[in-house]
Amino acid sequence: MPSDETPSWKIAGKNGIQGSVEGSLYHSSSMDDWLPTQAEGFWIKPLFEDSERGEKTMLMKVDPGAQVASHTHEGELEQLFVLEGSFYDQDRTLNVGDYCCRAPNAAHSAGSVQGAVLMVIYTRR
Repeated sequence: MPSDETPSWKIAGKNGIQGSVEGSLYHSSSMDDWLPTQAEGFWIKPLFEDSERGEKTMLMKVDPGAQVASHTHEGELEQLFVLEGSFYDQDRTLNVGDYCCRAPNAAHSAGSVQGAVLMVIYTRR
């Protein structure tokens, strides 16, 4: 994947909770299918998106051996938390329980040797 191309980790109106939230809303992702992204070996399960506020939360599954070249998420703060397996970027490997917060437009690579499941949160600034 060229470095100027952002992986397509966008929610396309399927699954998850859409729009503003009042009170408590619940969603069981266990019945949802993993949706493919443009990045081979990267899959998502949308949990929440409020496009007006620029917020989205998803589960991301990374197949063993999958990787993407350096890229950015234009204007989005990225937070990720490793739930299963391990996940790496250009600086380090994150294991279960590890957290990373990435500034908007920060260039980074991504991948997994053994496979991983992460919670990923994007906030548009």
